[in-house]
Amino acid sequence: MFPDALAHRSAALISLARERSLMLGTAESCTGGLVAALITEIPGSSDVFDRGFVTYSNAAKAENLDVPLALLNSFGAVSAEVAGAMATGVLAHSNAQVAVSITGIAGPGGGSPDKPVGLVHFGCAVKGGGVMTRKHLFGDRGRCAIRMAAVVVAIELLFDACQIAAP
Repeated sequence: MFPDALAHRSAALISLARERSLMLGTAESCTGGLVAALITEIPGSSDVFDRGFVTYSNAAKAENLDVPLALLNSFGAVSAEVAGAMATGVLAHSNAQVAVSITGIAGPGGGSPDKPVGLVHFGCAVKGGGVMTRKHLFGDRGRCAIRMAAVVVAIELLFDACQIAAP
């Protein structure tokens, strides 16, 4: 289902998390669970993957991850503020010590001059540590390509966070 290089990187993530005794969690909007699917494609991932939230709607973000409605109303779902809140929401509602979140506009519609198709915000949170956010502009290269590019970034963020997280 996933390209071999991406599956290999996911396997390396699982090995690193296992070695560091870390549990992982995800919150996904525009990727619709692809990061969780990639991680769980690896045999033995249940040792380190606690759960994934697919929170496509604003209501789901608020209800499942406690993303404040004020953030959603002020900044919109596709924002650094919401991505950060989604990542911290994973930590609050799971056994994960490292979490990644993704919210973006995969297209083909839904973009605007301020938030074009291909804009994706990521959040990464480590229990007992901070939250970082990252913004990528993947361009309008098609829904599937944008979503897969976002999965690659999310796996790398999880990998980097696992390297610095305390077990």
